[in-house]
Amino acid sequence: MKQSLEIWPDRFRSFSFWLAVGLGSGLLKPAPGTWGSLFALLLGYVMIVNGVSVEIFVAAIVGVSVLGTVTINRIEKQSGVHDAPEIVIDEVAGMSIAMLPLYHLGTGYIPLLLAFALFRAFDIVKPWPIGWLDKQITGGFGVMVDDIVAGIFAVLGIEIFAALLLQ
Repeated sequence: MKQSLEIWPDRFRSFSFWLAVGLGSGLLKPAPGTWGSLFALLLGYVMIVNGVSVEIFVAAIVGVSVLGTVTINRIEKQSGVHDAPEIVIDEVAGMSIAMLPLYHLGTGYIPLLLAFALFRAFDIVKPWPIGWLDKQITGGFGVMVDDIVAGIFAVLGIEIFAALLLQ
């Protein structure tokens, strides 16, 4: 079982903490990763339906990924805890990647549900190379990379599903 950031006494005073826990979504129980993914799904949905361009959306994903890596490195150094369950900025990045097909498939409930379900499935099951990356890469990037790849796998799954459905 992963060690919680509850042992870190200064966590609530840290801006890095609040970023890493998805503005508090990662503090919800059970399954903080699912809550963080739902937070990202809601945020991404609002951005897409309000006309944020795909280029800005991708730039936001890159920004969250870089910020997540730096933030997690800082938290690990300050707390001594690696990949605490409350940290969900990695889910925010991965779930956002999984939402990219919504730009051409639309924001109906089926694409939304597929993006969420496939991302969570790949994030939880961690098929190769996701599980391998999770074990091999350390630090903030190590926490982020498996979710980034899970998001990419979800995109591939959605695109395959859409291609089969549209034949």
